[in-house]
Amino acid sequence: MASSEPTNLIESAKQAACRQAVAENFSPSFKYVGIGSGSTIAYVVQAIAELGHSVTSGIKFVPTGAGSTALIRSAGLTVLQVPDLLREVPAPDREGGQQQGQHRPIDIYFDGADEVDSELNCIKGGGACLFQEKLVSRLSQRFICVADSRKRVPRLLTSWRFIPVEVSPVAAEYVRRELARLGGPEPAALRASSGSTTPVVTDNHNYIVDVPLPTLLLNGEADRLDPARGLWTPDALLARIRSIFGVLEVGIFAGLDGPRAAALDADAEGVKPVKAYFGRPDGGVETLG
Repeated sequence: MASSEPTNLIESAKQAACRQAVAENFSPSFKYVGIGSGSTIAYVVQAIAELGHSVTSGIKFVPTGAGSTALIRSAGLTVLQVPDLLREVPAPDREGGQQQGQHRPIDIYFDGADEVDSELNCIKGGGACLFQEKLVSRLSQRFICVADSRKRVPRLLTSWRFIPVEVSPVAAEYVRRELARLGGPEPAALRASSGSTTPVVTDNHNYIVDVPLPTLLLNGEADRLDPARGLWTPDALLARIRSIFGVLEVGIFAGLDGPRAAALDADAEGVKPVKAYFGRPDGGVETLG
């Protein structure tokens, strides 16, 4: 009995964070809702489903992978995959101006994170769904992050050990070698299935390379940036890894959030959460943002 108690407390913390996040951010007026892939997100889906068919029947839920697709369906909610969403929503008219609802048709996106720093920058991709997670986040007006309090850290890579990078399979070894040049405490490694040397294959039929690096700076500490010493801000590291040929996406969600990106430029990337909810083992919930 004692051995299961810590797990039960963690699950209770996740559930508390998700219930508060849904209560404070979900609206029956939404048309499209993004649903992420982390283990915590099951409690978001549960909280939404409990609102009842009269509330949810007119809403379509956009998943970030096979796992969240199954969650949505098992809750009796309507699944809409990203390609179908984009066929359903009119393409923006660049010459005539572009509305946020056209470029970012998803009203809100709920997902977890592997770590969240004090600026709301996140590491995601521990579950190997980072490409679709970033795509759904880019298409969303607001990203709400839900997690237990262990995921809240002062700086990224405080407890989590690596940055996940989704790569083209044919270029995987080339990318791995280039990432190893970033100078982490251990070599970058192709992620393998548990107990084997077989590479993990993402829902998009790509591979994941995990990159161990020292604890990152905050973006507000850019004056201390020194790649030669392994001192990176999230924004600088994201840009550096993206510059490597064969990289498809990086598990750093940083920079602008959706509302700030929309205010600046319709084409600006806005993938950072606007708010994060962290459930505590005592049943309380901390918020950031």
